[in-house]
Amino acid sequence: MEVIGVILSLVLLVTIAYRGFSVILFAPICALVAASLSSMDLLPGYTELFMGKAVVYIKSFFPIFLLGAVFGKVMEETGMAASIAKKVLKVIGKEKAIAAVAIACMILTYGGVSMFVCVFAIYPFASAMFREANIPKRLIPACMVMGVFTLTMDCAPGAPQIQNIIPTVYLGTTTYAAPKLGLICGIILVALSYIYIEWKRKLAAKAGEGYGNHTLNETIVDPDQELPPWYLAIIPLIIVLGLNFFFSVAYSWNPDLIEPFKNMGLPLVAKSVKSVISLWSLIIGLLAAIIIASVLGYKFIPKRTSLKMALNAGAIGSLLAIMNTASEVGYGNVIATLPGFTDIANVLMNVGANMPLLNAAIMVNVLAGITGSASGGMSIALEIFGNHWLEAVNAAGIPPEVLHRIVAMASGGLDSLPHNGGVITILAVCGLTHKESYKDIFAITVFKIVVAFFGVFLYMLTGIV
Repeated sequence: MEVIGVILSLVLLVTIAYRGFSVILFAPICALVAASLSSMDLLPGYTELFMGKAVVYIKSFFPIFLLGAVFGKVMEETGMAASIAKKVLKVIGKEKAIAAVAIACMILTYGGVSMFVCVFAIYPFASAMFREANIPKRLIPACMVMGVFTLTMDCAPGAPQIQNIIPTVYLGTTTYAAPKLGLICGIILVALSYIYIEWKRKLAAKAGEGYGNHTLNETIVDPDQELPPWYLAIIPLIIVLGLNFFFSVAYSWNPDLIEPFKNMGLPLVAKSVKSVISLWSLIIGLLAAIIIASVLGYKFIPKRTSLKMALNAGAIGSLLAIMNTASEVGYGNVIATLPGFTDIANVLMNVGANMPLLNAAIMVNVLAGITGSASGGMSIALEIFGNHWLEAVNAAGIPPEVLHRIVAMASGGLDSLPHNGGVITILAVCGLTHKESYKDIFAITVFKIVVAFFGVFLYMLTGIV
């Protein structure tokens, strides 16, 4: 009965999210449905377990969500994000519209711009280009997923996205963990995704299908809109990457910085400086980039808005983003404490029990699928199984950096089920439905799962790091 409760709860959450309801409201309800079928007391389950774990997640990662959202909003309102996107799409051309959209997404996300801002900034140009090239609009979401959910989310070394930050807190690694392994897997993933979407484009062209007659969120790009030059717009992105690298790799942090705070009896984010270096590095990088972007792009802000409004909107937007993820983390942690999940976990833990990397890839995928969140599922997995995996890889002589990369890549697999917040956002921005576009998004999800496991076996065969 307990296992049925877990499955029923997940199906309910997926269905509710698929229909566009907020996971902030319904994640605790779905969690308590499963809890009630396992005889857990509901009110303590909500206030102590669901909220307790959600708050821990917020405490650990809110600065990244806040600064990332503010940076993205400043890049959006100053026209810098649009300038970079426009330049990339112009250089590559409408003949390669699919590649152009994906590359523009990758440049922005690797530079620290959040997925949400990236989608809003690039969609107007993507829809105009697809319309001009007569490529079905329904393929735009898959192109964006290829751009924001693959190489620059969790594969590329130094990626400033939250999925590449979380493992550093639990494993004591940096965002540059296993760079060769990550790049190889990321490039393969992008190649597979591009081949698939191009294949779908050719099928559509052969069938006589064009852009289609759409009415929702159809945008017209104003060619006379004043945007900052692209070479100016890209400076803040370089600042993020440069400072993140310097403070993560080159700078020598004082290992005793946290000691005075330990004596205060505070619930610390991490037990040592090593575990928070990546967080601190990205905070410094994003803060500097916000200042630089504000200074360089101030005069390009339209009269309808202002820098103050951009900063405020970014701060408010960060609350929605982190509360969505924290609710999914709370949901996943309630599920993880139930006997039904314990039975499932015991079975999965025996799969590849002597292969910790394989076991980690399986467990993270499952939890990311349950929560519908890469960062949420990965956080839960590392919270519950992180020490076990770390001890196992150390005993096997496997660097923790490899575990970091495998866990990060695996988190982006089953997370992109229909209830994933990023998927819902992309479809909403594009004015499309799950029925129209999700099957192509799911194809890339399958590639992500396959490539994560490929990474495990590639390391086992070659030892590449």
